[in-house]
Amino acid sequence: MAHVRGIGGIFIYSPNPQALAQWYADHLGIELIAYEEGANYAHEFAWDADAETWDPRRNTTWAVLKAKDDQAALARAFTVNYHVDDLRGLLDQLRSAGVEVEKFDEYDYGSFAYVTDPDGNRIELYEAATPPGA
Repeated sequence: MAHVRGIGGIFIYSPNPQALAQWYADHLGIELIAYEEGANYAHEFAWDADAETWDPRRNTTWAVLKAKDDQAALARAFTVNYHVDDLRGLLDQLRSAGVEVEKFDEYDYGSFAYVTDPDGNRIELYEAATPPGA
């Protein structure tokens, strides 16, 4: 049976993609490259960081795109989860930049925090717990 192998892309529609792309670069370190005369911005996350060449079948595109009228009206009913390497450090950076941390949860398997970007998109930040003995 044919099946889904992974996520090919995450696309966030914004009335002001340049400003939103800059917010993600400034606060989460996601550097985006502008294309289509600055109306859209994208970053490629490689599934295999050691790969020598770019392969669209092994990358996830993350993009902020110029919203069209019908897309701007869509309800924001999703959350993107980002794996981070130092959640507490990132939360300190966000707070000092004036970003409100809505919630922080700790579990045996990792920690989660929630923030909202300037367009109202909810973001979940996740740091996996270090396995015992690691």
